[in-house]
Amino acid sequence: MNIIVQEVQKGCGALKVMVKDSIDIQGFKTMAGSKALMQNQAASVNAEVVDRILAADCQIIAKTNLHELAFGITGINHTFGTPLNPKYPELIPGGSSSGSAAAVAAGLADFSLGTDTGGSIRMPAACCGVYGLKPTFGRVSRAGVHPASSSLDCVGPFANSVEMIESAMHIIDPSFHTHAELLQAPKLAWLNVTADAAVIETIQQYLTQANLTVSTVTVEGFAAAFDAGMQIINYENWQAYGELTRTGLLGADVNGRLLKAADTTLAQVKQAEQVRADFTAELDALLTQYDALILPTLPQLPPKLADAENTVALLNLTALVRPFNLSGHPAISVPLQTEQGQPVGLQIVAKRNTDEYLCAVAKYIVSAAQ
Repeated sequence: MNIIVQEVQKGCGALKVMVKDSIDIQGFKTMAGSKALMQNQAASVNAEVVDRILAADCQIIAKTNLHELAFGITGINHTFGTPLNPKYPELIPGGSSSGSAAAVAAGLADFSLGTDTGGSIRMPAACCGVYGLKPTFGRVSRAGVHPASSSLDCVGPFANSVEMIESAMHIIDPSFHTHAELLQAPKLAWLNVTADAAVIETIQQYLTQANLTVSTVTVEGFAAAFDAGMQIINYENWQAYGELTRTGLLGADVNGRLLKAADTTLAQVKQAEQVRADFTAELDALLTQYDALILPTLPQLPPKLADAENTVALLNLTALVRPFNLSGHPAISVPLQTEQGQPVGLQIVAKRNTDEYLCAVAKYIVSAAQ
């Protein structure tokens, strides 16, 4: 199924876990889905999250495939193969944490780990019909995660329930303590964003089914945050991986994106940082009025694999996820389906460092809709 890039046997506990191959496991090469990194030495130590998983008596059974260098949104990988989307085989698995989402969707792992710099957990979660959490920035250790330096990237879990997302967070984040069950409906705000009618209708029907009252709000800096996030991703990825463009071993899409990223200037990054500050403050203010914000994970239905070779043409798929990497707020994607059985993600966002409360809100909504 092209989900697994390396078989791993670490630990012997009850929970089976798979880990994205941009996260170090001692004794195994970290190739990040790229032929250009295949000659790297095996990792000498575990990433901190891997040590935590093993200390919790879990069993790590595999490293999972990804969009090359975690720098793409479709999950298509011509070097190691594109992970099959188990529930929706004609559609992209989503990137960059494609294998981690597909592994959970296929029932191969109780939970898996991905990374999310511009939507790379929430997008494949929505595509594959599973839950995916991007924690608050800095909440989960990135020691031993590639690239080594990022001001946007977060390690987070995929699972088939919010409860298992919480279990995974207990393991990888020692400060995580499950929030008490919500006894009354949270105060929710629908973020007024542009998305296809099928996506919005599916979410609205779900909220109606859950008997939830939702206010509508607009965030003025949302579009600017999307652009600023891209500037920072481009600049930081060029710093991390630019030298690989000289090897001739990168896939055409990632090589082209990196070369374009080389044009990002420090002046643009400085401007993006101001957008980050303004946007974060705007969200923080809004979240003093509401318990959580809700919006689609993706602005459209996931495209078919056959139509998704041009990553650049599909960058708008990250329009509703990337802004929250810029602000650092925790965000979870809840799997829904259209009446025709197509995948849709409901994204829920809460205050920074209230990841536990975010999960409680998600559990409340899911339970209320049943």
